Amino acid sequence: MNDQASSPGFLPVLRKRRESAWNRIDSERVLQVLVHNLEGMVFRCAIDEHWTMHFVSDGSRELTGYCPDELEYNKVVSYEAITHPEDRLPVRQRIVEAMNGVARYRVQYRIVHRDGSEKWVLERGAIVLDEEGRRVLEGFVEDITDQVLSQRQLSDAEQRYRSIFEDSVVGMFQTSIDGRYIAANRALAQLYGYAGAAELIAGLSDIAGDLYVESGRRDEFETLMREHGRVSDFESEVYRRDGSRIWISEHAHVVRSPGGEPLYYEGTVEDITAQYHYRQQLEYQATHDPLTGLPNRNLLQDRLQQVVRLASRRGTKGSLAFVDVDNFKLVNDSLGHGAGDKLLVEVARRLKSCLRDSDTVARYGGDEFVLILGDYDGLAETLHILHRIQDAIAEPITLDGQEVRVNCSIGVSIFPDDGVDLDVLLRHADAAMHHAKKLGKGQFQFYTETLNVEARERLALDSALRRAIEEEALSVVYQPKVNARGRACGFEALVRWESAEFGSVSPVRFIPLAEENGLIGQLTWFVLRQACHQAAAWRAAGHPDLRIAVNISPSLFREKDLAALVGAVLEEAGLPAANLELEITEGMLMGDVQRSLAVLGELKAMGVDIAVDDFGTGYSSLAYLKRFPIDILKVDRSFVLECDSGNGGLAITRAIVSLAHSLNLRVVAEGVEQQTQLAVLNALGCEEFQGYYFARPMPAGQVAAYLAGR
Repeated sequence: MNDQASSPGFLPVLRKRRESAWNRIDSERVLQVLVHNLEGMVFRCAIDEHWTMHFVSDGSRELTGYCPDELEYNKVVSYEAITHPEDRLPVRQRIVEAMNGVARYRVQYRIVHRDGSEKWVLERGAIVLDEEGRRVLEGFVEDITDQVLSQRQLSDAEQRYRSIFEDSVVGMFQTSIDGRYIAANRALAQLYGYAGAAELIAGLSDIAGDLYVESGRRDEFETLMREHGRVSDFESEVYRRDGSRIWISEHAHVVRSPGGEPLYYEGTVEDITAQYHYRQQLEYQATHDPLTGLPNRNLLQDRLQQVVRLASRRGTKGSLAFVDVDNFKLVNDSLGHGAGDKLLVEVARRLKSCLRDSDTVARYGGDEFVLILGDYDGLAETLHILHRIQDAIAEPITLDGQEVRVNCSIGVSIFPDDGVDLDVLLRHADAAMHHAKKLGKGQFQFYTETLNVEARERLALDSALRRAIEEEALSVVYQPKVNARGRACGFEALVRWESAEFGSVSPVRFIPLAEENGLIGQLTWFVLRQACHQAAAWRAAGHPDLRIAVNISPSLFREKDLAALVGAVLEEAGLPAANLELEITEGMLMGDVQRSLAVLGELKAMGVDIAVDDFGTGYSSLAYLKRFPIDILKVDRSFVLECDSGNGGLAITRAIVSLAHSLNLRVVAEGVEQQTQLAVLNALGCEEFQGYYFARPMPAGQVAAYLAGR
């Protein structure tokens, strides 16, 4: 083929073949069909004042609204007349340029359709000689209105986007996959302390190394992008140009090519420094004692877990000490609460001075402190620390001009020997501390089985509890919950045990025992069935909106079919899921997070409400809250009892209510006993209340009369 094409005889042969093919076709018919069926108008016109048309194709009807007979020779209207007035001169100038140049032209302009609408057209033509040798225009005009409008819309959209990008008060950016800024707006530049976007792009050439305070933070950002294609509320501490630090929240996504390849990251940045520090303040208030500044019981679980894990890795031991200030009540009563507070602050300072930075001193409540002493080398070093504490506490202190001396009683449990769980270690240390007080105060004692004065009683109590659960000899009472108007909106189901052998046994005593000996599951299902059947009876009696709340033990979260079991109880009782609230403890959320999320998700899908009970007494990180499908926070009674006393109880309660409302949770205050407490809680925005101020727990038979009285 190449040899033929380059040979001198090839072109004449090819031309002859084409002429032969054309001769076999009715060329006039083909041209007429093409001319009159094209979408657009084929024309020949004179180069005169009116662009007098000598010929137009049938496409003129669609394009202009005029048929060929009306346009040809200006019988009805001239083409000059339907050309938009603003475009006539530019069109003529373009054609004149063609006449003086290459003789071909291309011009875009507007025409006025017969119906009065405007159209954008593209005219392509050439200056040729007609049959009489005169110069005329021959060409083709097509409708490009849609393309022009689309281009304008795209241009407008791009302009709007650019305007939004540049003028937004929120920082906006585009970064390359390898961590360089491609684009940034003025707000982002100002946020990071740069004069403009160009300066920011030049100054932050390495985002990972120059921007983030925490090493590896950009790697976490990129990992989320690879796994999910986006990040939301990605909070980080970053450096500004002057070296100062701020906290930001990023929302970003991956922009991909049509083929799915990642091109760059695009997103927004907000300065959340104020919000971050406010959250830190709330968390600090909820996890630290406002009087002494020490960690409170909320942090103990977290601190103990850290120390226990460390001791396990190293094969060492640690100890938990329960410290009670002797004769504190005497100081408080004789010198006043102000002096008592000063004494507690000084005791806290002295306790801290006796320990290492890695140890923990927490105020457990009142005049009680808890020490977590990790990784000490044997009993001798622990004894040395305990003696040093006793000596430090025994030093005189001046309160309001009066010298005071106090001692402390200390009980100690050893982990892992005496347990690794906080509740177990606290219980053992508390038992040892009380034994120390019986020996004359100002002493310390270690926990041993011989010191557990309730050991034999507990064995008997265990057997009696097993029988009571098997024989369903326990009872369920119901404590009302009321709304802000004082109207009963639900009840909490509480278990009670009247034992023939032990008399009235407090739930504080037998529920922990049921947890320890594995009976808590049977106990919980007994209460749940009783409560659901009772709530169904209330519905039938004309109280369809009353909700029943039942406490769920943390150990039940290990059961595979918890949601199915709850559903079976509801079905058996004929109670809608919306009438049931399940109360869980904060510690439940701090264990197996994924398992807790799955179980709570199943319960929520059924329509059951989830409440966190005794909130503020055991949680180590408020950030976990938003991860769980929770509906209600119950403020622990220890804060409720102090909320009207003007001390830290009010601050913590206010912080908890504010936190709950920010997460769209309903707040229930439990343990309300005084009108003043109710007034404060009402003002803070609590939605529901529970406590002796309204009613004590009552048998099911008294509920009807209570409701009628309310």
